[in-house]
Amino acid sequence: MASPASRRDILKTSAAAASAATLASLDVARFAHAQGSGYIKVGMIGSGGRCTGAAEQALNTGQDVRLVALCDVFEERVQAKLGYLKNAKPGQVEVPADHAFTGFDGYKKVIECSDVVLIACASKFHPFYARAALEAGKHVFVEKPHAIDAAGCRALEDAVALAKEKKRCLVSGLHSRCTPGCREAIRRVHDGAIGEIVAIEENFLRAPYNLVRRKPGQGELLYQFYNWYHFCWLSGDDVIQSLAHNMDRATWALKGMTPAKCHGLGGRSTSFGEVYGDMFDHHGVVYQYPNGVRVYANCCTRNKCHADYSSLILGTKGRCRVTEYGESSIEGAAAWKTGMGKDGHQVEQDELFAAVRAGNVVNHGDYMVPSTWVVLMGQVACYTGQEVTWDQVTKSTFGFGPAWDAVKEGLEPPTKPGPDGNYPIPVPGVTRLL
Repeated sequence: MASPASRRDILKTSAAAASAATLASLDVARFAHAQGSGYIKVGMIGSGGRCTGAAEQALNTGQDVRLVALCDVFEERVQAKLGYLKNAKPGQVEVPADHAFTGFDGYKKVIECSDVVLIACASKFHPFYARAALEAGKHVFVEKPHAIDAAGCRALEDAVALAKEKKRCLVSGLHSRCTPGCREAIRRVHDGAIGEIVAIEENFLRAPYNLVRRKPGQGELLYQFYNWYHFCWLSGDDVIQSLAHNMDRATWALKGMTPAKCHGLGGRSTSFGEVYGDMFDHHGVVYQYPNGVRVYANCCTRNKCHADYSSLILGTKGRCRVTEYGESSIEGAAAWKTGMGKDGHQVEQDELFAAVRAGNVVNHGDYMVPSTWVVLMGQVACYTGQEVTWDQVTKSTFGFGPAWDAVKEGLEPPTKPGPDGNYPIPVPGVTRLL
């Protein structure tokens, strides 16, 4: 008979063996983030308002989350946002001086440092940085738009496939999908509350967004990055930027159906001067679907004009209004209304970090890719003045040059202001993209 001491040793050995067997049977990915620290390490690619917001929301998900690295082209932005986050989330920001990166290659260093990478920078780079992070085996949150041209959309498709292959999360910044009021509204539409959809009106109408003036002595390339939203080679323009949310909701309401073709109108009527870059200040796109449904989508960035941020889904038995932040309603026999609920931006981070902790995989690629192609075709239609088909745009190779990996210090920017201070803009009927 074993002595009490030897029995305890046997039990310890058995327990250790059982624990090892249990660990071996589980997905190692769920423990990968700890690596001895017990923390989920987060990195920011971009130090603007949206990436900072995503980082704060990520830190809100639990005390086991730490911000460990961030980057931006501009040192002043890195330091400003780092200071803000240290104040907002004391104890959860652990960014040593050598993990606050600047320059065009900072994204590589952030990826190396992190378990979860948050990407919200000049939109041109979104799909390529997401692909690089997933190649490195990291979980990814990427803000919309997920691409601004066909080259980027193909990189996005690569990223979606990599996330599946590597069993890593890929979460989209199309936050309507995570907003409770939007989820409930679309669920009711799918359940027949308004009958069959016959048309949808989409509006994203607002004043000019985030105008950034040139600093004294600032060179052309750095100025365009400083004010990147207003240059189409970095942002894609406003159909891609703003109607991304609306057209994703339309695609969601239509159960993933994509348009057969579209035509559009656009131009600039009131926004002149270098601060407005080379973007249009108004667009209108009419999308035609295989089942006869039409979606009428409008966006503008003009001062002192009507503002609206909603989807109006018209059905045979009623209509449903869905707003970007969840305040939604249905008129008709199945009348319903909800107020503002939990912020979808926070929910997308809650669900991402819950999945990372549990070793589960969240992949939003099933709507990221088609919704991005939809807005790309709308922007092409407005710029060229031509009717554009789904097959034309998805089989094309058009891109807003230069290529993402050719962008370095000293690059000659692809557009420059004329003698009047205005940058040239596309000319419908003359401009060709496809």
